[in-house]
Amino acid sequence: MTARGRGEATRREPVLERPESLFDIRLDARDRSAPPPVDPPRRAARAKAAKPSPEPKPAPAEPRRARADPPAKTKPARRRRRGSLLFGLIKWGLILGVWAVLALAGVIAWEASKLPPMQTLMIPKRPPTVTVQAADGKTLATRGDMGGVAVPIGELPPYLPKAFVAIEDQRFFSHFGLDPEGLARALVTNLTSRRLRQGGSTLTQQLAKNLFLTQERTASRKVQELVLALWLEHKFTKAEILDLYLNRVYFGAGAYGVEAAAQRYFGKSARQVTLAEAAMLAGLVNSPSRLAPTRNLKGAQARAGLVLAAMRQQGLITPEMASTALARPAQLSRAGMPDSSGYVADWVMDQLDSFVGEELPGDVTVRTTVDAGLQQAAEKALEDTLAKSGGKFGVGQGALVVLDTDGGVKALIGGRNYADSQYNRAVTARRQPGSAFKPFIYLTAIEHGLTPETVREDGPIQLKGWRPENSTHEYRGPVTLTQALALSLNTVSVRLTLEVGPKAVVATAKRLGIASPLDPNPSIALGTSEVSVLELAGAYVPFATGGIGVIPHVIDVVKGADGKVLYQRNISGPGRVMDPAYAAMMNHMMMETLASGTARRADLPGWEAAGKTGTSQDYRDAWFVGYTARYVTAVWLGNDDSSPTKKASGANLPVEIWSRVMKTAHQGVPVAELPGGLRSYGFGGAGYGAPGGSLLPPENLPDDRPPAVVGQMPPPPQPEQPMTIDRWFAETFLGAKRQ
Repeated sequence: MTARGRGEATRREPVLERPESLFDIRLDARDRSAPPPVDPPRRAARAKAAKPSPEPKPAPAEPRRARADPPAKTKPARRRRRGSLLFGLIKWGLILGVWAVLALAGVIAWEASKLPPMQTLMIPKRPPTVTVQAADGKTLATRGDMGGVAVPIGELPPYLPKAFVAIEDQRFFSHFGLDPEGLARALVTNLTSRRLRQGGSTLTQQLAKNLFLTQERTASRKVQELVLALWLEHKFTKAEILDLYLNRVYFGAGAYGVEAAAQRYFGKSARQVTLAEAAMLAGLVNSPSRLAPTRNLKGAQARAGLVLAAMRQQGLITPEMASTALARPAQLSRAGMPDSSGYVADWVMDQLDSFVGEELPGDVTVRTTVDAGLQQAAEKALEDTLAKSGGKFGVGQGALVVLDTDGGVKALIGGRNYADSQYNRAVTARRQPGSAFKPFIYLTAIEHGLTPETVREDGPIQLKGWRPENSTHEYRGPVTLTQALALSLNTVSVRLTLEVGPKAVVATAKRLGIASPLDPNPSIALGTSEVSVLELAGAYVPFATGGIGVIPHVIDVVKGADGKVLYQRNISGPGRVMDPAYAAMMNHMMMETLASGTARRADLPGWEAAGKTGTSQDYRDAWFVGYTARYVTAVWLGNDDSSPTKKASGANLPVEIWSRVMKTAHQGVPVAELPGGLRSYGFGGAGYGAPGGSLLPPENLPDDRPPAVVGQMPPPPQPEQPMTIDRWFAETFLGAKRQ
């Protein structure tokens, strides 16, 4: 036993015993500074020291093991801490989830509160439809959004609704308005392709989006779309939703609803469409503006092929049905194809606001002055002539206008093909008329006292370095005004312009109906100021009416959907703009143009006709404006970029087109003489081309050609400056001449 052991065995703690004592000064385990685990081994050592025993084993090892025990006790503590952390995460996750659900519900409730009443959503609003009619009430074109009459789904061919389900929403009958599988597939496709290639919207969502909401792409609109889709699924059966969708969705070209689309594209009711036509209609809703068959027939047919493949794959049609439909793809009907009537309809829409106001009261019907049969004949005449001879003469475009003697537009062709170009060359384009402008010069000369028999010199002329010449560089010497106009002699035209003054010529043209700006300079004698086909035709009407001017117009009556007349034309023209005697003289001279001059190829048997050809510099424009006592027709040919043609002149292609159109226009029309024509003017004969009417032998008849011009055109005259003291002094004392 060690000394420490012996000392501890004989040690005695002092004891102060006082039974009634209120305090005890003895120390216990709680009063000691050592940790509790150390105390029991010490007491055990004291107990062992009191008993005789063999040599004891050293005791310090036991307290060391006691101090090494805490690491064994930390494993449950860590597990408790981990469990506590996991529990906290779950608890807060649930709390956040509940708040997220509440927030989402609040957002949905807020967006739903901003929607209008559901009953008002069932009547979708759309812009007014404008139906453009011919004079006989036949529909020429439709502008704006067209809503067809709703056709119950039970009256449609079974394959028509199936086509929409197959290509747009194959799980339509199983989902609740949203298609999670479709959304996931669309998300994966868009992420893998790194662009938006596929959408996950159901037919119900499309119905909500297309009918009830705007097309803006915002989070608010998507939430509203979700709310409406769920409401639709709750409110209606699947068949009713599909019925609403088919009768309201947009199909392009302004057609809303399957009935309007079938009428627009195929000229038939949706009840009668074939499988190929049904597939085309179903394919359009994916991109109606891009795939509308009126502008992209090939694209619409290709999309229809995808629809048929989807229907066959899903077992909605047999392989034989799919093969038959693919072999005969849907085609546009004649009524559905864009034709020249589109130019008329566009012009009507440009003017409609000025007649009925900017805000249309609803759907309106516009009855025009257009003759539908003549419109088609004019379109065919232009297209056939350009197809046959356009390449030979280097002509790519053309335009024409037919007016009656009241100024009503009976036909208007704004270009070779409306589907290819909607630019209206008859109304909007301005081109140089060339010699077709010369009648205004000769009328001005007659109003200044000259007559058709007045003689002027056809010879070289020079004006400050500018020398206009005839295209042949040949001169005939003294000629009458009748001869000069019929043969389109440039030198005589320039002499007359200088004689009466360019300003007087401009005033005459304006009085008769030219609205475009005209430069009052000597070159106006050669038709260098640009005009439109429509206004040039209108300015020729006073010759056909004996001096009564007109305002070209196309709108006759405008009615609302209830039949109420919103506008009816009762405006007269400008009245008399030319003395009847002068009109008779001009008609006599211009009849010779067809009898022996540049328009001798014109062909209208049995009718007195007159007119004037025109060809601008470098053969850029070819014109012919001709008329009878019933109609005036102006024809223009050229290229949009003003590039020269291959010697296309007013005497060839325009005259050919004019003859075809005017023959159609005069079918069944009672024959009438021109004011001051051959009979009334005293020259005799049954019409132009009568025996003895020719001024020159046939071999010497000229063609219409551009003028030959040498030198720079003289500048237009400057307006006279007001007299000032400085100017008066210079002119009076310095001899300066007035400019």
